[in-house]
Amino acid sequence: MKKKLSLMFIAFGALAILTGCEPLTVFDTKGPNAKTLSDTIILSIITMAFILLVVYVLLAFMLTKYRASKAPADYEPPHEEGSHLLEITWTVIPIIIVAFLAVVTVKTTSTVESQPEGYDNKEPLVIYASSSNWKWHFSYPEQGIETVNYVNMPIDRPIEFKLYSFGPITSFWIPQLAGQKYAMSDMLNTIHLAADDIGSFMGRNSNFSGRGFAEMEFEAQTMTQEDFDKWAADVKANEKPLTEEKFDELLKAEHVGRSSYSSTHLEFRPAPMEHSEHMKMGHSEIDMSEDEMDHSEMNHEDHSKMNHEDHSQEKSEETHSH
Repeated sequence: MKKKLSLMFIAFGALAILTGCEPLTVFDTKGPNAKTLSDTIILSIITMAFILLVVYVLLAFMLTKYRASKAPADYEPPHEEGSHLLEITWTVIPIIIVAFLAVVTVKTTSTVESQPEGYDNKEPLVIYASSSNWKWHFSYPEQGIETVNYVNMPIDRPIEFKLYSFGPITSFWIPQLAGQKYAMSDMLNTIHLAADDIGSFMGRNSNFSGRGFAEMEFEAQTMTQEDFDKWAADVKANEKPLTEEKFDELLKAEHVGRSSYSSTHLEFRPAPMEHSEHMKMGHSEIDMSEDEMDHSEMNHEDHSKMNHEDHSQEKSEETHSH
């Protein structure tokens, strides 16, 4: 009895805590790509919940219908042949479920990996987001400014974040605007998003990267294009330029506050090449090495041919002399 009361108390306590929680930000979307991801997550949850419901109903039915009876100890049940229909059914159903979720996932991934729908005719704002020792650097090449630990964006305009890292691998994530993507030191990754509403949203590193990981957060603020232009002009006019010495200090520091600069580190510390360019470069190096091998083989064949001709000529001269 005491055990049952304890379990009931724990259950009611958990319900009380959950009812007081704020809604998960990943479901409180403020952009088209985030909405696509949220819909996919909800669809997956509903699909899995339906599967669990069917399994539990079948389990209760089987336990009730085929429960043990008070048969004598020497009772032998009759021999039953297997059902090919049932075996095919419980093999095909999981295949259908996995295929369905796979198609949805591939479609969603393709959608969020491109410019948001409805923004095809608008020029994206490119922002380079780089991480270092538990902080974020945001470079705006179009505006010629840079911020640390906060990023401002206009609404109703596509945004392209170019991601890379000056240290360990991190993961850039603004749950209400887009999914997460890794930032690495040797290539650029691109994440597309757009904001429909004005507001302030939390962004963070979602990949464990050391002892300062928990504090590696930043504010993503969305505003009208007019307010964004005013803010960018104000930073450009009133903030100090970012020098290489100052940037090296920022890289070494573990935790810093917010700051703004009237120039970017891209001028003296360029970003790495994009993933596609990296792959092309790799293929070109392979092609070059193959060409070098072909040339070396051709040179070897030509050299062998010349030696053979020289040897034949010498033999012919010896014959004439005799």
